[in-house]
Amino acid sequence: MKCSFAPMEGITGYLFRNAHHQFYGHIDHYYTPFITPTQTRKLTSRELNDILPEHNAGIPVIPQILGNHAENFRWAAERIRELGYREINLNLGCPSATVVSKHRGAGLLGRTEELEGFLDSICDSMQRLGMELSVKTRIGMADPSEFEDLIQLYNRFPLKELIVHPRVRTDFYKNHPNLDAFALAVQESRHPLCYNGDLFSIKDVQTFHQRFPQVEHVMVGRGLLANPSLAGEICGVSGAGLDKKTLRAYHDAIFEAYSQIASGDRNVLFKMKELWCYLGDAFADSEKQIKKIRKSQHRSDYETAVSRLFAEYPLADPPAFRGWKP
Repeated sequence: MKCSFAPMEGITGYLFRNAHHQFYGHIDHYYTPFITPTQTRKLTSRELNDILPEHNAGIPVIPQILGNHAENFRWAAERIRELGYREINLNLGCPSATVVSKHRGAGLLGRTEELEGFLDSICDSMQRLGMELSVKTRIGMADPSEFEDLIQLYNRFPLKELIVHPRVRTDFYKNHPNLDAFALAVQESRHPLCYNGDLFSIKDVQTFHQRFPQVEHVMVGRGLLANPSLAGEICGVSGAGLDKKTLRAYHDAIFEAYSQIASGDRNVLFKMKELWCYLGDAFADSEKQIKKIRKSQHRSDYETAVSRLFAEYPLADPPAFRGWKP
């Protein structure tokens, strides 16, 4: 089975990707946090740095675009192609209110005529550029029955792959993924499918694969942040699994990378604390120590708290995301 890394805004940028690829890997593709092309026809410094080839050497990366304006999309696709990429992923899944209110991400799912026209235009642009388009989608805005029409709409376009997160927009990331809706995609979609949603452990993946043995590609986000070795386990790599020595080296590489580019300890610690919202679940019975890490205000306090965590707390069995902490 193939495993790709889902984009996580603020976390899975190129510095993180380099560390994960170095110490764990076994990822089919790393999808970038979304690029939002605007009428300025200019990538932000963050967007450009994230996809520069020299920042992703040897790493299988697919840029993701969030938008609803065909001309802006085409401009961005041309720029991305100049950097050497030959595939773009369209984000039709982001449930954020600020995104949806602008009819982007999942906000396009409730405007099917607009979505059809947008897909028609950008698919034409992508073919002219010699590039491929994949789509990451939810199953609707508010009602899973919306997915029936969406599947038929997607079937009309030459997509390389359809990545399905089987929640509606109003679910955000709550409730359970609707596997009956995903079964509809398996039955009706003419595109290769990738499943995304609540795969937090190897057991979750095995349970999914028992129901959908014909689906050979999964996209994992929170599960990989909590257990960075999960992709190797999914791919059946001999000896794959988490150990403290590699995990510490992985953490230190990310910490050092942020320290090199972020101004001031506060910004570095902010980035690391975001990661610990997930990585903390790699350790057993460690809630109090993770809180100390997240409450640290100075670099020395942070380093002491992290060292104590690695020295005194065992890894969870299995290490798996257990939900966001208050």
